[in-house]
Amino acid sequence: MQMLENCHGGTDAQGVPAHDFSTNRNACGPCPQALDALQSAHSQQYPDPAYGALRQRLGDFHGVTAQRVVLAGSASEFIFRISAHAARLGLQRAVLPAHSYGDYAQAARVWGLACERDSGAMQARALHWACEPSSPLGQADPALARWQADNGAGADLRVLDCAYQPLRLDGQPSAAAAGVWQVWTPNKVLGMTGVRAAYALAPEGAEAHIAALQALAPSWVVGAHGVALLEAWTTPAVQQWIARSRIQLAQWKAAQIDLCAALGWHVEPGSLANYFVARWPRAEHAGMAARLAWLRSEHGIKLRDAASFGLPAAVRLGVLPPASQQALAQAWRAAQSIRNTP
Repeated sequence: MQMLENCHGGTDAQGVPAHDFSTNRNACGPCPQALDALQSAHSQQYPDPAYGALRQRLGDFHGVTAQRVVLAGSASEFIFRISAHAARLGLQRAVLPAHSYGDYAQAARVWGLACERDSGAMQARALHWACEPSSPLGQADPALARWQADNGAGADLRVLDCAYQPLRLDGQPSAAAAGVWQVWTPNKVLGMTGVRAAYALAPEGAEAHIAALQALAPSWVVGAHGVALLEAWTTPAVQQWIARSRIQLAQWKAAQIDLCAALGWHVEPGSLANYFVARWPRAEHAGMAARLAWLRSEHGIKLRDAASFGLPAAVRLGVLPPASQQALAQAWRAAQSIRNTP
């Protein structure tokens, strides 16, 4: 199935949705400590172009050397940059999860890499992607167990998207595998997706790849506000806020799943994160696009059509507070009432 790589949730031509279920940001945010850090950012000056202090701080946070930290403008920026690097290495394929963020495929095609969905068989001479918890389903990624088992053999570049690991509400992340890059995007976790900043952790022994990726980056790839966000992310106070937010999100998630069931939606099982996928009743499938547009325009409710992930007749819902859940229930029941009126 052809997927729409440029489909995104969040703000659109109608502005900011009043009830935005379409993104996976932490609905407990913005994190107040991180917000304070942004307000104190040194916006009058360029950041250090080498980001020495920030890279050391992030390295200490993860228990790796500063040299293994590669700054990025966003996860999407890094996806395109490492795809370009893969093409320059002579790789010809990108192996993607069965359902995944569209930028993996879009970046691969821009750089001439043929896209394949993960079949369970390791393919050499390829750029391999994994994400755990996965998007949109929020499940464990089966590729990680294979990567762990073969101890880094058999692939040229492996990248784990860690965007949602800090928002994992159930279970523990898979153990780190040798030879794997990790991409971290704290803005989702902090409920501040409007601030663009990310970083990657290179595996040991990847010095040549690190140098090549840094050479592909523009100067000051992260601005002063991005630096402030990443610095705040490493502090104990922010990490404590994240831990508390997971408790709240778990409670909201349970209520939101119950609501979807009450509306007659089938919730796909297995989500470990602050989002999940639900399928509408069969009678709603034919008019799904119109119903999504109506919810957005008339009620300020935005859901993410999961067709762009290869899941037609389904929506992905980020977990939101009770008021937004109530708004969704009222709008859906109003729509059903209108539909059933003779």
